[in-house]
Amino acid sequence: MAARRISSLFSRSFTSVSAHSFRGKSSGLGRVTCRYSTAVSIEEPIAPSVPVNHTQLLINGQFVDAASGKTFPTLDPRTGDVIAHVAEGDAEDINRAVSAARKAFDEGPWPRMSGYERSKILLRFADLLEKHNDEIATLETWDNGKPYEQAARIEIPMVTRIIRYYAGWADKIHGLTVPADGAHHVQTLHEPIGVAGQIIPWNFPLLMFSWKIGPALACGNTIVLKTAEQTPLSALYASKLLYEAGLPPGVLNVVSGFGPTAGAALASHMEVDKLAFTGSTATGKAVLGLAAKSNLKSVTLELGGKSPFIICEDADVDQAVELAHLALFFNQGQCCCAGSRTYVHERIYDEFVEKSKARAMKRAVGDPFKGGIEQGPQIDSEQFEKIMKYIRSGIDSGATLETGGDRLGKKGFYIQPTVFSNVKEDMLIAQDEIFGPVQSILKFKDLSEVVKRANNSSYGLAAGVFTQNIDTANTLTRALRVGTVWINCYDVFDAAIPFGGYKMSGQGREKGIYSLQNYLQVKAVVTPLKNPSWL
Repeated sequence: MAARRISSLFSRSFTSVSAHSFRGKSSGLGRVTCRYSTAVSIEEPIAPSVPVNHTQLLINGQFVDAASGKTFPTLDPRTGDVIAHVAEGDAEDINRAVSAARKAFDEGPWPRMSGYERSKILLRFADLLEKHNDEIATLETWDNGKPYEQAARIEIPMVTRIIRYYAGWADKIHGLTVPADGAHHVQTLHEPIGVAGQIIPWNFPLLMFSWKIGPALACGNTIVLKTAEQTPLSALYASKLLYEAGLPPGVLNVVSGFGPTAGAALASHMEVDKLAFTGSTATGKAVLGLAAKSNLKSVTLELGGKSPFIICEDADVDQAVELAHLALFFNQGQCCCAGSRTYVHERIYDEFVEKSKARAMKRAVGDPFKGGIEQGPQIDSEQFEKIMKYIRSGIDSGATLETGGDRLGKKGFYIQPTVFSNVKEDMLIAQDEIFGPVQSILKFKDLSEVVKRANNSSYGLAAGVFTQNIDTANTLTRALRVGTVWINCYDVFDAAIPFGGYKMSGQGREKGIYSLQNYLQVKAVVTPLKNPSWL
């Protein structure tokens, strides 16, 4: 099974560079070293050709309005204009969805089907995803702002692969026979946990949808899933296809809405047996608290990160620059595992900074529906302003702004690819998860120093190491307190590779065999043996 690097499409350089006036802010502490130029294409946006047909809640296999009748707008990040008005679910709608899921689990056929029968439905769903790949990718780009090439050629095929992977697991989930002292037959049963509540983020909407529903459905559970309010469209479209594939009513319910209302109601619901959440660490803490205060449901959390990318003195600088660029800027920098602390050995630091600046200045930014675009807009005005605040903080705290630092265009939420050098550990841009196209480059002297600094974070999601020395790679792999270490690569994901973090980056793992444990209960069954021939 070949692993897939999700950033592989964007490893080329773009030669069409146009000058763009840079009006950066400076202070007595920070330093601005250049004017900004990039391959920019902020033009009249391309009109998507796919209609938006699904904007209601999906409850018990049917699209329905919110109980309140309320809707909210989902916006095009390229312009800030309204794409569609989507049903706004709240606590009453969560109750309806949980009731449907509970009935489907307690009385319906899904957990009572053989694993093989469930796998056939999931495989038909994967075929439909493949058939509608381009329409789904169009909705994903329109709602999220990510490049269409990324969505159509990498992410949606990965969604399909995830579903097929878990379809393959559905008929291979079983317990064990356990030897025990004395005349007893002991077996374990692996049973579906029940109704799973799932809350997904806006940065990879459908990919996170597949990471959540794949293992839950393979194990025989039913689901209530809340989409991110910024990106509800692709999950509603895909869920319709799952029902076309033969999913029984009530097995998957999708509620669009906001965190303080629909999300909180789902996390605290007494009839939800399991909760899985992907999002910020702050919200993850709140979700965990609500789960504990209600029925102590088990919780899986995939949260934030501030991942170190360590470039050793023996590195090929050109290759390291390209890989570090992709590790940070991929998906507009809106990745929980982004390599957002770039540690570079002092011997090659100056060369690395100059080449990283040049690479950022070549980055193709513009309408994500246009071919060759590497970077689209940020998700919304709130995230845009948050990133700009961090950029100002970097300048004010004394980091050197090598390039970028401002918005692009007059419409939408585009930000110049931004590079800071001379970054210190106590600066906010080195500590906080920015979630945007802002690269912070730090200098180090030796391995023991960089390990200590890399681990000195409340996060522990991922790390990258770039070196030609296997001993160095092995030393860092074991020393870094993170859930994933990429050696001479980055953003390599596969359905079988587990993903999750240490410390405040979450608890539990998603993908691979490990994620099945999130959705199963283990029951021990003990039976006396009368006159056994052997024990």
